[in-house]
Parts: sequence; C-alpha cells; structure tokens
Amino acid sequence: MKILCIGSRLFDDVAPYFNEKGYDSILTESNPNAENLNLADDYFIGPRGMVFPFNVAIERNVEGVVPLIGIDPPLIDVAAMKEKMESEYNIPVVSSKLKPVRIASDKSKTKEFFNSIGINTPESAYINKNNLDNFENIIEDAGFTYPVVLKQNAGQAGNDIKVAQNFDDVVEYFNDFDEALCENFVEGAEISIETLGWKGKYLPLVSVYKGDTSFEGIHPIKRIRYGPTNINGLDNEEVRSCALKIAENLKIEGNMDLDFIYDYSSSKLYAIEANTRPSGTRYLTQASSKINPLEKLIDMAAGTFNIDEVNEEIKNYYCAEIPIGTFEGEIPDKTFNDKDYVVHGPEKYQRITIRSSSKEDLINRVKELTGRTIEINH
Repeated sequence: MKILCIGSRLFDDVAPYFNEKGYDSILTESNPNAENLNLADDYFIGPRGMVFPFNVAIERNVEGVVPLIGIDPPLIDVAAMKEKMESEYNIPVVSSKLKPVRIASDKSKTKEFFNSIGINTPESAYINKNNLDNFENIIEDAGFTYPVVLKQNAGQAGNDIKVAQNFDDVVEYFNDFDEALCENFVEGAEISIETLGWKGKYLPLVSVYKGDTSFEGIHPIKRIRYGPTNINGLDNEEVRSCALKIAENLKIEGNMDLDFIYDYSSSKLYAIEANTRPSGTRYLTQASSKINPLEKLIDMAAGTFNIDEVNEEIKNYYCAEIPIGTFEGEIPDKTFNDKDYVVHGPEKYQRITIRSSSKEDLINRVKELTGRTIEINH
C-alpha cells in the first residue's frame, strides 16, 4: 500500500501510524528545508501547486492521496485535483470537493449556507468602504449594533479581525481594507469540533473549549484550551448535532473543523466558520476521544475506513492544552501511546496537551508538568 501525503509540516502526526500499518509513505513538498521529510519512506521536492503532486502520484502508482494542508489558500486547487484524479485515475484523494470548499473558504457564503439549513449564526452585513457614512443604519437594519466584529471574507488564524466598539474603530479598520464582513459581537465561549466524512457518512468527534471571546481579539492558540467542553447550560450533544447537520448538507470529505460561539446571556449556540482542512485543535480531539483525525484520513486513503468502527473507538478523557514557550522535558511522539501528553509547535511557541481520566487528575498533572493551575468549569 503506497499513500502520497502532500505537505510535510503535519507528517510527524501520522508517521508512526504509517509504520504501524506497514504502508509505504511518499511525501511531496515545495520547501527542500522543510521539517519531517526524512520521516517518510520517500519524498520529492517540486514547485508549489497541485500539478507536481498529481504527477508524482501517477508516476509512483499510489493507491491514495492525503493532503496534509492546514492552511486555506491551496484548498481550491486541492479540490480541483481531487476531482480530476478520482474521475480519471480512480485514486481517492482525501479532501472535500470544490463546492464545499468554495462555500467554506468564503465567510459570507458560509453564513448564507448556515442560514439556508437553519443553523444559528450571528447577524451580519457586508460593508463597502464607499457606504461607511451609512454604516450605523446598515447594521441597525441588519438587527444589531456595537460592538461589532469586522473580518475579511478570506482568511484564517484570527488575521484581519477587529472588534469595533464605536464608529472611530470602524473607520480605523477601513483605512486598511476596502470592504469587510461585519458581524454582531457575541460574548461567550469559543468552541470547535472536528467532523469526519467519507462516502456519504459523517461522524462528529468531541467539542473542545478554546476560551472566551474578547474585545482584544486574542487568538485561541494563546489561551488555555480544554476538552471536552464543560460549560453550564450547554449540552455537548447539541454541538455534535449541529456539526452533523452541517457536514451532511455541505457533503464534506476527509475532515472539517467547525467553530461555534456559545452565548452565555441567551444560552444560544452560533455557528461561526467551517474549515475543510486539518484543525489546530486536533491534539485536543485526540486527547479527549483517543481518535487521531489525521490517522483516519490515512484509513480513508487506504480503503479501510469504517465510520461505525471509529464511533466505537471513541473514548472519554479530560484534557487541557497549555502554551508553554519552550518545553524543557522529554518530547514524546505525538501518539499518547507511551505518555499522557504531547508537545507541539515550534520552539518558543510550543504547547503541551495533557490528558487524564478525571478532571482532578488532569488539574494535578497540569501542575506537575507546567506549574500552572487551571480551571475547567465555566
């Protein structure tokens, strides 16, 4: 069994699984100095884009392709490659098709999609720089007022987002941009959930908490995060049910990361974004559920994925993810097989994800490994 992975940055998450399964791994990468290249059985360096990996897949006669791409810009090209490779060569490419990727990659289209299937999403309006003089009337007509969230239709990792508390803040934002999606600011808990999808079957995994919304726009990666979500008034099955409805209607393939906000004041769950790619919360997902989402992508490529079996494999652990800068202790493989923690991220920006069988044990273990005291109730 030969499987091609596109992109080496995430390959260390699945390299042990390739060894366990005895599959031959092939990598394509555009950066000759990229990390993890030597973890694969073979690798090829070529130009950016999907033409090069497409040709390598055909020349090496692989049986499946897994794009390990954690950023949005290449996903349209990946989807186009998928449709060509599957239709002309019958080689599965574990990613979503063009339609769901186009919806997910455009925040306005995503919100239209949520509304079309009856999923709550914050009120919004699209603002052009030329109609700023009418800004307050526009948002009032849309049903909301300050504070508001300004963001670009394309983008990720919290880039180009501003919480505006008055019109001066709005004008300052439009000094850099000609247009923006403007949303009602929801004060509450930020939540993510990963969902697997393959051959028309879908499985939401575990809801994880990424911190509370803030006027400062602090990115979740800088916060303490934990799983499963443990918020008074929120049923995690509601999150899973919403994720399943979105996946079924969007018809994703591979994995999808969904972002929600739970409004503390109204006890209402709002869908914010859909991302048809590997998630930044994958270690929390793995620690909480024992399911490594990227390993399941390998199973899809290999033809061994069974969604009912994965559902049976799900376990219930408590976990927390802490920003630590540079970790001084032993850094194990990212498997949770031999240790109750994994360390990930570049030096000076590392995070540690720790799991335990109880909340009390987790709090103690976090203290032992990081010196931090955490709370996991909201």
